[in-house]
Order: sequence, then C-alpha cells, then structure tokens
Amino acid sequence: MTSRTLAVVSAGLSQPSSTRLLADQLAVATRDELVGRGDTVELRPVELREHAHDIVNHLLTGFPSEPLRQALEQVTGADGLIAVTPIFNASYSGLFKSFFDLVDAEALTGRPVLLGATGGTARHSLALEHAVRPMFTYLRAVALPTAVFAAPEDWSGGTVESALRARIGRAARELAEQVHRRPASSGPVDPFTLTTDFEQLLRGGGDT
Repeated sequence: MTSRTLAVVSAGLSQPSSTRLLADQLAVATRDELVGRGDTVELRPVELREHAHDIVNHLLTGFPSEPLRQALEQVTGADGLIAVTPIFNASYSGLFKSFFDLVDAEALTGRPVLLGATGGTARHSLALEHAVRPMFTYLRAVALPTAVFAAPEDWSGGTVESALRARIGRAARELAEQVHRRPASSGPVDPFTLTTDFEQLLRGGGDT
C-alpha cells in the first residue's frame, strides 16, 4: 500500500464557489479510484482566494508569506494535481495564472495534472484547450487527455448532473492511473539546496 498526495487547486472567487465544488468532486472521485487500487490518499486543498493578497505581494517583492510558501510546496510536492479555474473572457482567471507564475518552471515536470474549469456558458469550455492546457504544457506537466468543464446547467440544486458525473469519473480514472503508476513523490525540491558540502565549497570544489 502506497501513500499518495493530491493537491487540489481551485481559483473560485465567490463563496460558495462552483469552481471549488467541481474541484472537490474531482478530488473525491480520484481519491476513490486510487483507494480502489490499494493506495492511501491525502487530499491537500489550496483555495487561491485565501492567498490572493499574498500572491500579489510575492509578485511585487519576490518573497512568499509563510501560508503561501506552504501552499506552493503542497502543489509542487504532491503526487498529482487537480487544477480548476473559472473562465473569464475566454481564458483562465488572473488569480489562477498569477499563482502558477510563482511555481518554479521545473517543479511540475512530469507531474500528472487534471484540468477543470467553470463558466457561465458552455461556449467557454474551449478555454481549457486553448489557454489552460498550453500553460501546463509549458510547465512540462502531464496534462491528462480528459479536461472537465462545468456550466450552470451541469448543476441541479447543488447536485451533479449525469453527463458531468460521467466526465468527472473518466477524468478521475485517468489521473488515478497516472498517479498509481508513478513512484511516490519525495516532496518539493528546495531550489537553495547545496549540491556539495560547505568544506568542498571553501576548497573550491563545488559543481561547475
């Protein structure tokens, strides 16, 4: 039995948020799929609205607050990532983009990512392919084939309609399969970790 971690990033602005609701549905479905494969799973939700001011401050100063640093480490140290954004003007939200601008360009290399989005009309669904997916491709993450978009008509009194439930199930199976096949994550990489000890550095024996 292997212990797995899933970071669940949601960029909804309202409370309650359909973006957070979709992220939670994807997370629970993926967790159940992994448990069915014999893994134990820890879900690590990251709600970006709680870090909005810290994200802006980090962009301006180059230094994260402690809560934001922990959120970034939860994302970069997880075995798999679920990332859900609202769609505004046919693209991801500024909050969503700003957060991932703070992720080191190599930190998500090879990491499986399930993409999700919400919007006021189904016409926004194409933003997953022309905006969200290219961003994670640039970060060298493995964006899964099935991305999940939820429009208002996909929710009925807070419950999930059958078509959306089917898309969630398919995407969750894809993420679970990718995570299950990978070695367990050893956690986030510290970019300031020395590759040689201090005595070697004093002797001039550092890496070149």
